[in-house]
Amino acid sequence: MLRPERMSRVSVTGSKRVMDEVIETVHDLHLVHVTDYADDWEGFEPGDPITGADDAAQKLVTVRALESTLGVTEEDAGPGTQLVTDEALEDQLAEVREEVNERDDRRSDLRDELRAVEENIDAMEPFVRLGIDLDLLRGYDHITVQVGEGDPEAVRAALDDSDIETFEVFANEGVVAVAAQTDAGTLSDALVNATFTAIEVPEGSGDPEEYLAEQRHRKQQLEAKLDTVEDELEDLRLDYGSFLLAAEETLSIKVDKLEAPLSFATTANAFIAEGWIPTERYADLESALTDAVGDHVEISELERASYDEHGHVDEHEPVPGGSGHEGEAGDVDQASEPNAGADGPATADGAGDDSDDEIAADGGTTVTMGSASPPVIQDNPGPVKPFEALTEVINRPKYTELDPTFVFFLTFPAFFGFMIGDLGYGLLYMGIGYWIVRNFDSAVTQSLGGVALWAGGFTAIFGILYGEIFGLHQLGEIVWGGNPPIHKGLQPHYVYYAYAWLLVSVIVGVLHLVIGRAFDFVNNLDHGLGEAVMESGSWIILTLGVWFWVFSNAAMGPKPNFMWSVFAREGMTNPATGEAIEHVALPLGFTGFPVIELVGPLSLQAAMILLGLGMVVYAEGGIGLIESITQAFGHVVSYTRIAAVLLAKAGMALVVNLLVFGAALENGEFHFLFFADHHYPEEAIVFAGLVNGEGAVALALGWIGGILILVLGHLLVLVLGITSAGLQAVRLEYVEFFGKFYEGGGTAYLPFGQEREYTNG
Repeated sequence: MLRPERMSRVSVTGSKRVMDEVIETVHDLHLVHVTDYADDWEGFEPGDPITGADDAAQKLVTVRALESTLGVTEEDAGPGTQLVTDEALEDQLAEVREEVNERDDRRSDLRDELRAVEENIDAMEPFVRLGIDLDLLRGYDHITVQVGEGDPEAVRAALDDSDIETFEVFANEGVVAVAAQTDAGTLSDALVNATFTAIEVPEGSGDPEEYLAEQRHRKQQLEAKLDTVEDELEDLRLDYGSFLLAAEETLSIKVDKLEAPLSFATTANAFIAEGWIPTERYADLESALTDAVGDHVEISELERASYDEHGHVDEHEPVPGGSGHEGEAGDVDQASEPNAGADGPATADGAGDDSDDEIAADGGTTVTMGSASPPVIQDNPGPVKPFEALTEVINRPKYTELDPTFVFFLTFPAFFGFMIGDLGYGLLYMGIGYWIVRNFDSAVTQSLGGVALWAGGFTAIFGILYGEIFGLHQLGEIVWGGNPPIHKGLQPHYVYYAYAWLLVSVIVGVLHLVIGRAFDFVNNLDHGLGEAVMESGSWIILTLGVWFWVFSNAAMGPKPNFMWSVFAREGMTNPATGEAIEHVALPLGFTGFPVIELVGPLSLQAAMILLGLGMVVYAEGGIGLIESITQAFGHVVSYTRIAAVLLAKAGMALVVNLLVFGAALENGEFHFLFFADHHYPEEAIVFAGLVNGEGAVALALGWIGGILILVLGHLLVLVLGITSAGLQAVRLEYVEFFGKFYEGGGTAYLPFGQEREYTNG
């Protein structure tokens, strides 16, 4: 779970005569993450696409263009699968393309014409308001006419102030026409200072209103024709959508196979292909290729990216029976050297004859293609899988580092459930998660649904322990006889629980961060035990030392008294006050760690702090002194947000229920009046409650308002539970926990091949 699935680098070497069968077999296995040849071996060239690749790629582009034109989606796939033959790809595809393109061209022409008509309509409307025939606004030899929107008085004033002697101004409904015995430039200059925005006189003749009516009628005709073409295209989508999806899948697979040699190293007669495969599936690859081409290929397991008993990369694990292009398995973390200790990675024998060519090893160190870092398959059990999506929000884990997903799975739902802690909300979150899983196909979205299921489950569990359902304590009466095992601490009588949860948050923070540092310790073991101790062990010692001291009986004056009581047992003495302890949240008998003296005034707690601090400063320099305060203390205190959100959400639910049902405060506890079996004195009532009104009208209005507030209020708490508890829990994971050890940047495992959905091959 904490390590990715074990991967092996494999090599397939053989004659080009069997390359097609090898590609076909490997593609059908959908197992090998192919490594691209970097063209750095002497005597080898990247392979050429197999004949037909360009034609298949062009057809694939055509199919996808047709799908885009028709708006084909996965829902257009017909029942079952179908076989798409080469003849269908040639003949039927040409037929579909001709039909679709003809209608798409008609649609484009109609849209262009419709756009032009709409522009004419927009341009004609001012001239309809002006009410002058279009013929009278153009075509003069010695008179210039300009039309625009503006203030006719301002236009006349501007013309009076100009050198133009003869002019006439016509205006109606804000549209102005000016006719002047002058040239266009002079008239434009004269109108510069007037409130006037010129409008170009459109094409057409006669009455503008008649012309506008004609254009509107033309628009209706074009829209009808366009609807007809759209309907025809919709019919084509229904007729050919299934075929196009199957054709795309067929061509996509075909292109993958025909272009596969581009990733191979080749000579005139031989090829070498490399890739990564799950180690436990190597036998499947070997068996499939042997069945397909017999001994015409050599299959080798070059190296295994594994881990030793200490959990770090085993760099020189021998592969039983394995052979590399130059010798035995190499270092998984070592960059490839194309000619390390040899003249080349391989040589081709028998070039120029018709026999099956083989690749012979020259001896030396392994020479491999591309990066030495294997792709990552996160090896988590089914229940943990949904949380991989949350981990990958940061980045996919590298092969050489621990995968934090399992810890994420253990802590995130617990944090969330503890903060909300309500059976009703928990069931709703689970319902939302189930609906997401059942109704969305996206793997990421389904993962979020799975996370919601787990978070809702923990919310429901904690809700039962708190004895709450939608903020009501009646669940505690039913399940626990009025005495649930734990309380949220919101009510005055149980305030000591709030103190306890504050301390629990801190303790959880210490454990969470120490686990993060432990992960970092394991990751740093690749660089040696000493570096792991200094880089990671120092922080573990410092963090534990600081909080061992905080929870000890040293310097008790500044420390709050509840630290020594909420985890004690009733009747024990509080060491800070000397008084008997009355209220205990969790009876663990804890009243503080004793100060363990070592030498003189030096205690074990102080020694841990000094040792950890010294190691941190030694490893990180002066900045480590500052970080020691922010990380060893401040980052732990950050976890108190868990208790804060717990009380905030409980308070919101309490307010909603108090407004609706009314409540009285008695003996430090809130009792909802609607569910009460006796009357409370007036001075004890906090709020009478909307549903407890007197009189028919007041009662009816109270119930209407009460139901509205109850539903909307609890919906608000439900949503804020996600935005507050959810985001705060995620923040603790990403910022506090991941920040201690996680880098990410692993390569996704993308095996060569494609699962068929629409075709049967």
